[in-house]
Amino acid sequence: MSVRLAGPGDVAVVAGLLTEFREHEGRDWPPEDSIRAGVERLIGRDDTEFLLGGDPPSGVVQLRYRYGVWWDAEDCNVEDVFVRADARGSGLGRALVSAAIDRARERGCRRMELDTAADNAPAQGLYRSLGFFDSGIFMRRRIPENVPPEVG
Repeated sequence: MSVRLAGPGDVAVVAGLLTEFREHEGRDWPPEDSIRAGVERLIGRDDTEFLLGGDPPSGVVQLRYRYGVWWDAEDCNVEDVFVRADARGSGLGRALVSAAIDRARERGCRRMELDTAADNAPAQGLYRSLGFFDSGIFMRRRIPENVPPEVG
């Protein structure tokens, strides 16, 4: 299964896959043009990578890096993992997450984090099989004043 680092020429492909992920999640926000603008903004930064899997690409993973004081090294946050429905069960998700682990290792990261839906047993099984473990509760908070009304 081929996995490669996306570059600036892959903005449309990455944005298209992330838009499909949004739809898979049953959401219609943010708009596709906002997703594309976000990918354009992030794809050239040193603290963000997108990996594409398959030929043509049928999966994507977004990696975000930040320095972690408690590990004296960069952390890698696996922000998004998405595989198109017709490619699920093919090993593409495993290849993408394995490549993400390799990228984090190459960058000297000492810790990786991710979150997934509590009812997404297949994803949880994949992540556990690759060495991820539950470490407590991942909590979020929205800033209502900054959230557009259509998001709620």
